[in-house]
Amino acid sequence: MKIEIQSIHFKADVKLLDFIKKKIEKTQTFFDGAQLADVYLRLEKDKEKENKVVEIKMNVAGYPIFAKEQSATFETATDLVLDKLVAQIRKQKEKIQAKTA
Repeated sequence: MKIEIQSIHFKADVKLLDFIKKKIEKTQTFFDGAQLADVYLRLEKDKEKENKVVEIKMNVAGYPIFAKEQSATFETATDLVLDKLVAQIRKQKEKIQAKTA
């Protein structure tokens, strides 16, 4: 799977990028139909404690999947957004299997 990560209004360090890539690659265990994942990391208003936003867009078997989460750290936001994505991937996989059955 190709993973493109864009950090908006800041420069993400390599450790964070590697963390996100490893987490996204684990979604392949649920369904390997995704070819591309677009990840957007953004800092909201700096005065807020939960100002880290992670958005992920994926195409699973031709169907777009999107999730967004906000938290105090990018790692926590990534975990939360991936929970949402995995639920959507499983739902999409069930729909595809129901059509072929």
